[in-house]
Amino acid sequence: MEILDHLHLFPWNSMTANNCNTYFIDGEKRILIDPGHYHLFDHVRNGLSRLSLSPEDMDLVIITHGHPDHMEGVRIFQGTNAIVAVSSAEMAFIQTVAPQYGKALGIPDFEPQVLLQEGDLKVGDLAFEVIPTPGHSPGSICLYWPDRKVLFTGDVVFNQGIGRTDLPGGNGRELKESIRRISRLDVEYLLTGHGDIVKGSEAVKANFKTIEDYWFGYL
Repeated sequence: MEILDHLHLFPWNSMTANNCNTYFIDGEKRILIDPGHYHLFDHVRNGLSRLSLSPEDMDLVIITHGHPDHMEGVRIFQGTNAIVAVSSAEMAFIQTVAPQYGKALGIPDFEPQVLLQEGDLKVGDLAFEVIPTPGHSPGSICLYWPDRKVLFTGDVVFNQGIGRTDLPGGNGRELKESIRRISRLDVEYLLTGHGDIVKGSEAVKANFKTIEDYWFGYL
């Protein structure tokens, strides 16, 4: 599904298996955001194939956070030229609570080539902003693309919902502050880690208002 020129969504719509939405940016450098589960990667592979591309054509794989339904698919890119990027805070958390996580992913010696930090991220001819958004996980990030007013939210917020905080490292207070922070951005496309995306600035603002009015009472 093409959202904008050179920006594609490979949605996960199954009602029986959990996996995340994956996003692909076909720029000077080809970027894949959140490849999902390894064993469910075919929907991404098929989406790329429809664009006459394959995993081997990717230059950068960005992980919004380290839960397996977003990250396990990095195994696909072992042995390719793709660079894998994860936030430094998320990797520190993973190494502390799950030192054998790489082995569980099927990549015993897994180390991302890039540790993302807060601030500007230049990828080829594209400019992004990395925004730390802890709460769902300690090192979760959102990725903001100001030129297109696009925000990739991972599992921080959804269409009418928020990321859960009952997993290891989850924190309701931090999630609330993260949501407040990203709600101040100028966003036309809220690209969520699960479920439907939100299009249009007024719809995005209304979605944040709904989250604050309803979900903040549970955090």
